[in-house]
Amino acid sequence: MTRHILRGAAVMAALIGAVACNDTDLQVTNPNSGESARVLGTPNDAEALLGTYYKRWSSGIYGSTTDLQGMTSVQSLMNSSSLANSCMNARTPFTGAANGNAPGNVCLGEQYRLYSFNGEVNRVATTFLTSVKGGLSLGSAARENRDKAFAEFLRGLSLGYTALMHDSVAVVTLGQSSEDPGVLVGYKAGADSAYAAFQRAIDLTNAVATGDQGFPLPTTWIPSPTSWTKANFTQLVRSYRARIRAQMARTPAERATADWAAIVADAQNGFTADHNITTNVTTGPTQSWLNQFYSYSTWHQMTPFFIGMADTSGTYAAWIAQPVGERGAGNTSFFMVTPDLRFPQGATRALQQADFTTTSCQTANTVCKRYFVNRPAGGDNLSGAGFGWSNYDHARFFSWRTSGDGTGARNGPVLFMGKAEVDMMQAEGLYRQGNYAAAAALVNITRTRNGLPAITAFDATSPVPGGNACVPKVPVGPTFKTVACGTLWDALKYEKRIETAYVAYSPWFLDGRGWGELPKDTPLFWAVPYQDLQSRGAAVSAIYGAGPGAGNAPNSVAGTSVYGW
Repeated sequence: MTRHILRGAAVMAALIGAVACNDTDLQVTNPNSGESARVLGTPNDAEALLGTYYKRWSSGIYGSTTDLQGMTSVQSLMNSSSLANSCMNARTPFTGAANGNAPGNVCLGEQYRLYSFNGEVNRVATTFLTSVKGGLSLGSAARENRDKAFAEFLRGLSLGYTALMHDSVAVVTLGQSSEDPGVLVGYKAGADSAYAAFQRAIDLTNAVATGDQGFPLPTTWIPSPTSWTKANFTQLVRSYRARIRAQMARTPAERATADWAAIVADAQNGFTADHNITTNVTTGPTQSWLNQFYSYSTWHQMTPFFIGMADTSGTYAAWIAQPVGERGAGNTSFFMVTPDLRFPQGATRALQQADFTTTSCQTANTVCKRYFVNRPAGGDNLSGAGFGWSNYDHARFFSWRTSGDGTGARNGPVLFMGKAEVDMMQAEGLYRQGNYAAAAALVNITRTRNGLPAITAFDATSPVPGGNACVPKVPVGPTFKTVACGTLWDALKYEKRIETAYVAYSPWFLDGRGWGELPKDTPLFWAVPYQDLQSRGAAVSAIYGAGPGAGNAPNSVAGTSVYGW
C-alpha cells in the first residue's frame, strides 16, 4: 500500500534524478534507468509535472462520488439518500452508525481516497522543493519563487484537507527519502504544518525577485477565469487558510478557541469576489458531487432540519414537534413557504413548481432563478428514513450541469468558493470577538439580497426581524419541540449553510461539528485508513475507527445537537 500512496513520488523521484544535472553537454545514458531521463529530462518537465498537481488534488477531493463527501452530506443532514452508493445509507443519522475502518469494510475505497490522493500531492510538492533546494535550477529567481510558492500551496492544501477529515496526517518533510511514508502526527500538528506551508507560499509569492517566467501562474495550473497574479494568488492562499483554520475544530469548545483573529485577517485579505474554477470533464478539474446532486432520484433530497428554518407557514414548527422517527409518517414529504428568494415562491406546491423549473436555466451560462427547486409533479422518490423526505432539491448550478459554457455539460466556470463564505468566516470571527455590528453588516449582504430584512439589533440575544415571518426559525429548549425566531448567531449560520451547500467540500459537516449541530452520535472524523496503518506494520488489533462502538477512537462522537437532535 505504501507504493500506492507514493505513486506520484516515484515519478517525481525519477524526474529529479534526471534533472539534477543541468549540463546539457553531458550526454551519458544509464542503460538501467529506462527512459525517465530522456522523457523527464529538463527543469521544464519537472515544473510541468508540478503544474498538474492542483488538478490531482482536486480529483482526490471533488473528482469522484466514491469519497467521503457522500457520507458527510448525509451525516450533516444536508442530504438524504437511501442508496448504498458511497456508503450514504450506511451513515444514516440516528442509527448509531460508526465510521468503521476494519480491513475489507464496504466503505474502504471512499475512506481511503482523500487520504491517498493528498498523500501523493504532499509527496510530489515536497520532492520538488527538495530538488530545488538541492540545486535544480529553474532559470530565474522569479520563476523559482513562483514554482516554490505553488508547491507550498499544494502542501498546505494536502495537509490541511487530510487534517480536516482524519485524526492524523502523514507529514513528509524536505529531504525525506521517497521510500519513507512520512511521520504520522495528530490532526492539530498536521494543521499547523499546513498553515506554515500556506505562509511560505505567501512569502515566496510576494518576495522581490528578478528574471522572467514569474507570476502570473500558467493558466493550466489552476484553470479559472481568474489570472493568478501575485495579488490574486495571495487571496487564494489566504481564503483557503481561513477556511481550513475555521473548520478544523471537532467540537464547539475547540471552535471557540480557534485563532479567530488570524481567520478574520485572512478573510479580510481573501477573495473580494466569487472564486470560480473552469471544469472540464476530459482534462479536469471536475466536480462529481455537484453533478450527481442533479439526478433527482434516491441520490438526493434536501432534509428539512435546516432548510425548514426558512419556513413561515407553521409546517416546520409542526414537523419539529414530532419525534424524529415519526417525521414523514404517512409518506408525507415536507413542504414549506418562505420569503427567502433562494427557495421557490408560492403558497402551494403547484405555485412553487410554476415559480421555478430547472428547464428555465438549462441553457449555457444561465444563472438559475433559485438555489432550490420544488420537485416536479411525479418526481418524488420517497425512500429511506422519513425525516429525510422533502419536496426540495438543490438546483443552483443546473445550467452548468446540463450545458456548461456551451462546449458541453459540466465544462466551464462554476463556483468553487463564494465571496459569501469568505464573508461568513469573517463574520463569525467578528461575532466571537463581540463586534456584533460588523458581523451583522456581513450577514445582511446575502440576507437583503434574497428578500430577508436586515438585522438591526447588534447583540447576541435579540431575535431577527420579521415577526411571525422571521427567518431563520430554530428549535428552542428545553424540549426543542417548538420553534422561535433565531438570533444574529443563528442567522449567520443559516446564511453560511445556504450559501455553501454543494459548493465547498463537506461544508455542513465541517461547520456543523464545530457549531455542535450534527445529530447525536455522529462520528466527528475518520481514522487513518487501515491500508496506511497496515503498510506501517500495524496489527489488525491496532486498527480502529471513529464514532460509537467499542475500540473506536476516544472523543470521536457528537453529543446532542444545539437544536436538540
